Amino acid sequence: MISKELLQQAADKDIIQAHQIQPLLDFIETRQASPAADKQEEPLKFIHSFGDVFIALGVTLLVVAINMIGLSGYAYLLPVVGFIIVAEWLVRVRRLALPGITILLAILYFVNQAIAFDHENATVSGLGVLSLVSLLFYLRYKMPFSLLPIAASLVAIAIVQVGVDVIEHPFIFTGLGLIVLIAAMSFDIRDTSRQSHLSDSAFWLHLLASPLIVHGAMMSLLFSGHSWIKAVDKEVIIILFFLVFLLLALLLDRRAMLVSTQLYMVYALTQVFEGRLDSTQNVLIYVLMTVGLLVIFFGTYWYKTRRLVFGFLSGSTISRYVPDLGLLDSPR
Repeated sequence: MISKELLQQAADKDIIQAHQIQPLLDFIETRQASPAADKQEEPLKFIHSFGDVFIALGVTLLVVAINMIGLSGYAYLLPVVGFIIVAEWLVRVRRLALPGITILLAILYFVNQAIAFDHENATVSGLGVLSLVSLLFYLRYKMPFSLLPIAASLVAIAIVQVGVDVIEHPFIFTGLGLIVLIAAMSFDIRDTSRQSHLSDSAFWLHLLASPLIVHGAMMSLLFSGHSWIKAVDKEVIIILFFLVFLLLALLLDRRAMLVSTQLYMVYALTQVFEGRLDSTQNVLIYVLMTVGLLVIFFGTYWYKTRRLVFGFLSGSTISRYVPDLGLLDSPR
């Protein structure tokens, strides 16, 4: 891959303009990161080589070592400064995604330690600081993963501020998840070809939105006292919910959305099989086999299934906001 330094040298010699360096880097990275991008695959651009894993491991070991020193108070900001300097080289210049993720998490951890914020003493101000740090990291390095801690912090702030027991009112999770989903879609609809950092940004928001939506909806169903739910098997409703969520993931071409539904699907199928099979000794085996086969099927025939189910929408208004509905198969 062409380095930023090489392009800067070209700009110094007036071969290209300085303002063209970053867009050109983005274009080159997009074209080289994954050949699947041309066919609208959902690429993961976390790792370019094993060197990324090696560097990320080094950052992790460094965090562990620093944490063992026994710093206290604002002394924890010293490693924050150090990791920002490292980020300037690894993230801004070399544009390494996985090391960038570990560096951001390290910075958030040490900022967290510096402001004495933890899960037992959650404050809006503490969450706000973490969200602000992530936002500054995103603005500086344009790293898509940064949006995940930003959104997670804002969701936590909303939960703290709402002043309602979310355990008793789990639908709040669903509402917040839908807001995050809308934010993710705001990135997705501007990059339906999945070829820029906008798609990567949406990916991380989908990873947060899906478990929020699913958990809130499932908890509401499982523990709801509404008569209409009592009249129908809750397990059947869960399975129907899973099917609807699957259709949504197919339409949006986001397999990552289904990760959060699988545990609930295992639970629902287990309950259904226990009530309908003569022998329930190996129910979990049957369930895991069923879910495993479904995952393999959709992993292999995702695009064919997507075209079969939603191909009729190709050319419609909806098709303008989602990846190509006529794609035949996953590129390899």
